[in-house]
Amino acid sequence: MRHLKHHFQLGVKQEHRKALVANLASQLFLHGKIKTTVIKAKALRPFAERIITLAKSAANAEKPEQKLHYRRLAIARLRNEVAVKKLFDELTEQFLNRNGGYTRIYKLMSRVGDGAPMALIQLVEVANEKRRSSSKKSNKSKKAEDSKVSVATEGKIEEKAQESAE
Repeated sequence: MRHLKHHFQLGVKQEHRKALVANLASQLFLHGKIKTTVIKAKALRPFAERIITLAKSAANAEKPEQKLHYRRLAIARLRNEVAVKKLFDELTEQFLNRNGGYTRIYKLMSRVGDGAPMALIQLVEVANEKRRSSSKKSNKSKKAEDSKVSVATEGKIEEKAQESAE
């Protein structure tokens, strides 16, 4: 049977491909989203989701030896200790209640130079939090403006009432 035999080759040798995907994943964890070609994004998705699963396993582990083991496995695959630290310490809490599907790929316009199809790959929970925080800010500003308007109109109504009483 040919189950689990498909891998994106990306036109490079195995060592180069592993380094490329590890670098893309570390940048994804550091920045929350990256812009790359569609094929590289599709190759990155399963790799990044396996690393996030390692981080979730470490968060759910009972013994500190198990947590250290999962962290070392992630460092061996990602090759970037700063990205692993951010993933294990900050980003893992966002994915604990989620059963997979940690990344999202948006297709963008083709690249101008060579016409390669481009994509934006991002972490799902990071994108949702940024959207929530921006909508909260806009709701707060709308409420503040509404209260300013209501205070101003109340003052004008009181002034008109005083003028008509005189």
